Amino acid sequence: MLISLSSSPSPSSSLPRFSNWRSPVLESSSLKPKTTHFLKPLPSSLCYSSNLNFHSKTPLFTRCPLRKRLDFRSWAVSGFDLGNFESVLEAVGVLTTIIVVHEGGHFLAAYLQGIHVSKFAVGFGPILAKFNAMNVEYSIRAFPLGGFVGFPDNDPESDIPVDDENLLKNRPILDRTIVISAGVIANIIFAYVIIFAQVLSVGLPVQEAFPGVLVPEVRAFSAASRDGLLPGDVILAVNGTKLPKTGPNAVSEVVDVIKSSPNKNVLLKVERGEQNFEIGVIPDESFDGTGKIGVQLAINVKISRVIAKNIFEAFNFAGEEFWGLSSKVVDSLKQTFSNFSQSASKVSGPVAIIAVGAEVARSNIDGLYQFAAVLNINLAVINLLPLPALDGGSLALILIEAVRGGRKLPLEIEQRIMSSGIMLVSILGLFLIVRDTLNLDFIKDMM
Repeated sequence: MLISLSSSPSPSSSLPRFSNWRSPVLESSSLKPKTTHFLKPLPSSLCYSSNLNFHSKTPLFTRCPLRKRLDFRSWAVSGFDLGNFESVLEAVGVLTTIIVVHEGGHFLAAYLQGIHVSKFAVGFGPILAKFNAMNVEYSIRAFPLGGFVGFPDNDPESDIPVDDENLLKNRPILDRTIVISAGVIANIIFAYVIIFAQVLSVGLPVQEAFPGVLVPEVRAFSAASRDGLLPGDVILAVNGTKLPKTGPNAVSEVVDVIKSSPNKNVLLKVERGEQNFEIGVIPDESFDGTGKIGVQLAINVKISRVIAKNIFEAFNFAGEEFWGLSSKVVDSLKQTFSNFSQSASKVSGPVAIIAVGAEVARSNIDGLYQFAAVLNINLAVINLLPLPALDGGSLALILIEAVRGGRKLPLEIEQRIMSSGIMLVSILGLFLIVRDTLNLDFIKDMM
């Protein structure tokens, strides 16, 4: 399963989006596989700033016609920071659970129909740990690119007759469709359960917007610190231009002016407590010629929580939040694919997802709930794409079979389609892992 994190330009309530994939394929790299698998690569794309010193926090998604909701923000930094070990473990735990849920959907759908299953794996590549139970091999593997459920359909070592009606390949189209779709369905249900649990426990975050841009952090010895900007200040205007009340555009306006004004005076109207006054800041020049002042920026909001008063209200809140997050995930992915030439560089892998998850875990429990929910939704949506190595690709082959009156494509053609898809996903996944690892802050410090 692959995952794609990426931010939406709209200002509203929730989170990043991700992507994920699977489909029946082969574990072997050759065209003659031992076992048929449902593979799930791990998607991810992360939006971040290339400026090493000017960090901004901007909201990913927003929604809510009746009230403004908490913005799940992208940590827009040049290098990912994995932070403390506990938060990293929490992020890894969330990601692993989502993979297990997806694969568990395929496994359960097959098991309940009496279909033979031979393997259940989290990860790909060499086996790190395994055990066998009821003729199924359960394993944890070296590369955290997703997972798979294996079927003994084409395994030469299997003692199951090739014409056994309980082999997946010999089942009717409807049975196979249920097995292939079950992973996506499991992730959708799990996303709703996570949101429902949040509604009943910590509550849904609600934000009230205020004018200007908040300055949560000012770096020591930076231009902002030197010229008198303090943490907690609110920037109301830049060079005489008032900022919008809320949303990522306000942060972007400040960022654009700072970056375009190296060694030039920038006049900021600042609110500090009950006082309003102006401060002149002269941005330092970065190595790339842009301005930097060494601050972190965020939209200016105050956050409260709304907890459901009864079970009916909980279902209502959870439903609204689920559809809001789902629509934002779909819209965000549409933007990625419609402008892929520009967004491709923002696609990241499991390392970046874990880095973002660790940052979320350090921030607040609300973000971790929604991080998990959006990962599930993202995984489900991406897996429905009709591409090789994804569940949607397998469903497309079944659709072709149905259109052909129940006649399958030649086995060799199906295997080549799936094998090529798996190879591309594996190469992409490994590339993203290496690139994102090199982007980690502590790795950069060592280089």
